[in-house]
Amino acid sequence: MRKLLPAVGKYTSLIVAVACTLLPLVVIVFVSLKTREEYATTTPLTPPENWLNFENFAIAFTDGDMLRAFTNTFFILLVSVTGTVLVGTMTAYALDRFEFRGKRVVFAAFLFATLVPGVTTQVATFRVVNTLGLFNTPWAAIVLFLGTDIIAIYIFVQFMQSIPKSLDEAAMLDGASKFAIYWRVILPLLKPAIATVVIIKGIAIYNEFYIPFLYMPSRDLGVISTSLFRFTGPFGTQWQVIGAGALIVIIPTLVIFLLLQRFIYSGITQGATK
Repeated sequence: MRKLLPAVGKYTSLIVAVACTLLPLVVIVFVSLKTREEYATTTPLTPPENWLNFENFAIAFTDGDMLRAFTNTFFILLVSVTGTVLVGTMTAYALDRFEFRGKRVVFAAFLFATLVPGVTTQVATFRVVNTLGLFNTPWAAIVLFLGTDIIAIYIFVQFMQSIPKSLDEAAMLDGASKFAIYWRVILPLLKPAIATVVIIKGIAIYNEFYIPFLYMPSRDLGVISTSLFRFTGPFGTQWQVIGAGALIVIIPTLVIFLLLQRFIYSGITQGATK
C-alpha cells in the first residue's frame, strides 16, 4: 500500500490536469460546430447534432477578415522576433564580454524594469508612441515588442556565460573585430537560446491582444486576436463564430508546438542549468 498510494496519487493528479487542459478545447470544438439556435438551447458539453457544420468557420474567416489578420500578425511577429534576437544577443554580448563602469547598475536597471507593472506605464508609453507618429501603424506594436523583452536578454546572458572567453581571444589573434566575433563566433553558439526565445516570444506576440487593440484600432491593421473581438457587441456575442475562429487560431500554434516542443524543453532546461 505504501508503494501503491504515491503512484495512484501521481497518476490521478496527471489525469485531472489533462482533463482540465482538454475540457476547454472540447467545449470550443462543440461550440464551433453548433448553430446559433442550438448553442442557445444546449449546454456547452452537449455534442453538436451535425458534426459537419462548418458554416461558423466560413463566417469567422470571411467576416472576421482572418486572412488579413494572419498576414498582419505574421509580419509583426517576424520583424519583432528578428529584432528581439538581434537586440537581445548584442546586449547580452556587451554585458557579458565587456567591462565598463556602471555594468552592475545596468543589470540592476534591467531587473528593476521587470518588477515594474506594465499597466503603470501605459499613459507615458502611449504618449511616446503617439509623439513618434507610430500610432495606428504596425510599427507601434513592433517597437513595443522590441523594447519590453528583458527576459530574452537574461536568457542570452545565461547561455553566453557558458561560452569560453578563450574563443574570443583566439578570434582576436586571427584579426577578428568585436563585431566579427559576435557575428561569427558567439551568435552561432547561441542557437539553443535563440530557439527558446523565438518560440516563447513568438507565441506571446501571436496571442497578444492588448497592444494591437490599443495602438492599432484600424480594421485594416487587425491581427488575429482583435479580429475575433469583432464578433462581440452590445446586442449579443456570436460565441459559436468565436469558437470557430479560436480553433482557426489555435491550429497553427498547436502544429508548431508539436513540431518544436523538443527545442522548447531543451532550451528552457539548458537555460536553467547554465
